[in-house]
Amino acid sequence: MPGNTTSRPEPASKAKRARSRSKRPTKAEQRAEMTEQILDAAEHLFSRHGLYGVTLKDVAQRVGVHHTLVNYYYNDKKQLFDAVIARRAEVTSGLRMKALDEYEEASGGKPTVEGALHAFLDTDLDLYHQGGEKWKNYGALGALASNTSYGAELMDLHFDPVVLRLIGLLKKALPDCAEEDIFWGYHFVTGALMLTLARTGRIDRLSGGLCNSDDYDAVKARMATFMAAGFKSICEQRGGGEVR
Repeated sequence: MPGNTTSRPEPASKAKRARSRSKRPTKAEQRAEMTEQILDAAEHLFSRHGLYGVTLKDVAQRVGVHHTLVNYYYNDKKQLFDAVIARRAEVTSGLRMKALDEYEEASGGKPTVEGALHAFLDTDLDLYHQGGEKWKNYGALGALASNTSYGAELMDLHFDPVVLRLIGLLKKALPDCAEEDIFWGYHFVTGALMLTLARTGRIDRLSGGLCNSDDYDAVKARMATFMAAGFKSICEQRGGGEVR
């Protein structure tokens, strides 16, 4: 009827089709997404079984792809393991370095042992606690890897700068303490940190439920203070004088 035409949807314009195509992931985006999926899967598996307890086929199965795709992204298992360690190392090292720099500035160049340890430890514990299960997997992986010769080499590669930054602050706080005692003190600190990040559940069972391996707040409330007392005791016993 005149004046009563039925409206029909107009065909999509070239501009609309172009916008639609632009919303599709690019090859670079698809590659980045697949890389993240592979790294997440590998991180999960390596954190539980270590480097030698996981195959590329295991990783592919967890991702849900054929193992040849994982081989396309990573030539071998060790290359994948290195990539898993490196991915988050820059984040945790950068945050701790920033915290140590800010603490030294706030202390007016007169750091205390406990203050330096809080900056180093609390920043890391917050990251693993607030970062969700993936960061907790990474923490468990670091604890596992640090107790192997190859894993220790990766720890050297990625974490020595921030550790030596902490050592520098401890030397300022302990000017009369033997340098070897400061390094031994750090050795004990990192051992406690790695055991905490491993989340084995042993403290839960041993304490009959009083303590929980996932209770990072409880660890934060105690670890720096406990370790600072250890530094003080070692240095004083070995003639290092008073400790700040």
